[in-house]
Amino acid sequence: MLVTGAAGFIGSHLAERLQGLGHETIGFDNFSSYYAPELKELNAGILQDKGIVVHTLDLRDSNALADRTPDFDYIFHLAAQPGISTDCTFEDYLSNNFVATKNVIDFALRCKNLKLFVNIATSSIYGLQASFDEEKVPEPVSFYGVTKLAAEELVLAASREHKIKACSLRLYSVYGPRERPEKLYSKLIAAAFSGEVFPLYEGSGSHLRSFTYVQDIIDGIVSVIGKESQVDSQIINIGTEEEHTTQQGIDAIEKITGKKIRIETVAPRPGDQIRTHAVIGKARKLLGYNPATSFEDGLRAQVEWYTTYFACEETP
Repeated sequence: MLVTGAAGFIGSHLAERLQGLGHETIGFDNFSSYYAPELKELNAGILQDKGIVVHTLDLRDSNALADRTPDFDYIFHLAAQPGISTDCTFEDYLSNNFVATKNVIDFALRCKNLKLFVNIATSSIYGLQASFDEEKVPEPVSFYGVTKLAAEELVLAASREHKIKACSLRLYSVYGPRERPEKLYSKLIAAAFSGEVFPLYEGSGSHLRSFTYVQDIIDGIVSVIGKESQVDSQIINIGTEEEHTTQQGIDAIEKITGKKIRIETVAPRPGDQIRTHAVIGKARKLLGYNPATSFEDGLRAQVEWYTTYFACEETP
């Protein structure tokens, strides 16, 4: 098994699960400075302790994979420029999401025993409202969503041409232990323990999300194994059907931590989704997918992880 972006939030959990299922798993990651590389190094260390090697390489370089032995049975492609950030340029999204994906596909075409290429996509492909099934025409509004859609089409084009078997999984609002530091719950939990102000984008308190616990997401991803024919050329939503507002998330973190979070309203973020609601009938049918973690249980697990690794560094 190959996992690109293996030192990241979702990638590290996926590599860990695959190895736990008995699959020999190898990771690639470029340890970019998008957020503190030390956090990715922490994840990579956890994986190394479990026998998973994470190789440092930049998939944007067309020669990065030239000397890698193409002997993988499955490729799970998670490496990307994530999220919606004004600090990232269009070139950042284009090179990390589109060019890098093309390079990984070229590598996949050299893997003679490849059973399936699994592209990890995002609900941001749908646009401001992500509450549709997979037949909905995409209307992305951010560089992130646009380039992830383009990358998805590259992967599916290779499948349509019968070069490889491939599918694309569109993930919904993933949270949990190891969540990236700029994401909602990482920032809320850090604010709760540090006493620092949490910047709430104007109007976002009422935004609805299918917040999905990371282990439920991993359940969906690994369930494609052995179902290559059923999922080939398919786009599949992976998330929970439950919806919660940002304000409900704030309230839940305050309840779990027992701390009041200081809120400051800031200008709205361009391209931010108003609503995500995972329509997962296809995943249930093809994969037997059934997310089961409650919202509060998932947040408790994330708070526990945070306090284990970081809370001691915060000011009481």
